[in-house]
Amino acid sequence: MNMQVDICKVKLKNPVIAASGTFGFGREYAEYYDVSVLGGISTKGLTYYGKPGNTGLRIYETSSGIMNSIGLQNPSVPTFVQTELPYMQTLGTEIIANVGGSKIEDYLLSIDMLEKTAIKIIELNISCPNVKEGGMAFGIKCDSAYEIVKQVRQHTNKILMVKLSPNAEDIKAMAATCVEAGADCLSLVNTFNALAIDIHKRRAVFDNVTAGLSGACIKPIALRMVRDVCKTVNVPVIGMGGIMDANDAIEFIMAGATAVQVGTANFLDLTVMPKIIQGIANFMRQEKINDLSEIRGII
Repeated sequence: MNMQVDICKVKLKNPVIAASGTFGFGREYAEYYDVSVLGGISTKGLTYYGKPGNTGLRIYETSSGIMNSIGLQNPSVPTFVQTELPYMQTLGTEIIANVGGSKIEDYLLSIDMLEKTAIKIIELNISCPNVKEGGMAFGIKCDSAYEIVKQVRQHTNKILMVKLSPNAEDIKAMAATCVEAGADCLSLVNTFNALAIDIHKRRAVFDNVTAGLSGACIKPIALRMVRDVCKTVNVPVIGMGGIMDANDAIEFIMAGATAVQVGTANFLDLTVMPKIIQGIANFMRQEKINDLSEIRGII
């Protein structure tokens, strides 16, 4: 029974990856289980200069999900390279560097520094607000996405994974545009833009008014988008969005995903990812599936 997956010639021991922003740099979860069992870890979203994050409330529970307004709080790419990366390289799993920024120049500074490391995969977060364009995310319109992916592609020889926003005007066109601009693979979906209101204070719950929605509530939409993208482009797709157990992960693989990322579920059960990995193995055994390629994209 083979649970290995191949992302642009990088082999993961299994298809389960910790999603960016939900696993930190692995230190906290390593106190609860051996994280080397994971297929990979996508780092906390990194920016070149680092960020203190948003003011006010940052996490808010909703029906079957959570909203977050973290604001890309992170220690900076240089600090990550100096202090966090050496630790992560001892964890025995593939490391994916998630990179964001508020203007293209910031992305390129980060990419140039990460290019000198042993990291094999960079996950480009294009859901970040483009300050030069009035705050609209790079990943909403195809032309701005094309420009940033193309420029980043020219600065790196590493595998370039572009993380797509479900808030894009057309997710299939966005996927095709990013591949045309040089993406080796894609990951989706990032959080949905959402709103919560405190009726007693008569104001939005978050200082930024809107925030990102994730968790079980978004899974059916995320699953549909992953299938749409898998039918549109011929590159590996990493699916995410509301994966809470092994059945959810298998659904994404059947929709065409090469691998999956698990995020919000980690907050509900600290050991959920090893359970998902075991659950996939049990399913393969019961269904007499020798390789995940037998069920990938069958929908």
